[in-house]
Amino acid sequence: MWPAWELLAFCSLILTSTGHLSPDFCSQIFNSDVKPGFPKTVETNDPGVLKAARHSVEKFNNCTNDIFLFKESHVSRALVQVVKGLKYMLDMEIGRTTCKKMKHPSLDNCDFQTNYTLKQTFSCYSEVWVIPWLQRFEVPVLHCH
Repeated sequence: MWPAWELLAFCSLILTSTGHLSPDFCSQIFNSDVKPGFPKTVETNDPGVLKAARHSVEKFNNCTNDIFLFKESHVSRALVQVVKGLKYMLDMEIGRTTCKKMKHPSLDNCDFQTNYTLKQTFSCYSEVWVIPWLQRFEVPVLHCH
């Protein structure tokens, strides 16, 4: 996203090079609903959201003493904010699977518990920072209850 002064310079350049400029051109950009640094709602099935949710669950699994792995069952709300990279803010549910931690299977191959006494779910809020050019994911915030 361009700062205001760069946008004005760009509009001036277009005007001087073409000799005309649609009166709506600059006002459309200034009145855009996308503001730099503001969180924006994103589809819960977006590949970036799903990847961020998986990183959140991996952190949860690393922080618990549970014998079973958990995985994301449903992302109910997702926001993304452009910062130094992307910051995903997720509301999601996670559930206990039938896979044990000691075997380290892929979560994709793990089914959710169906046994009533072992079945467990948590509602979680997570923030995931993605820095694509460094191929780095961080989960600084993860609250589950």
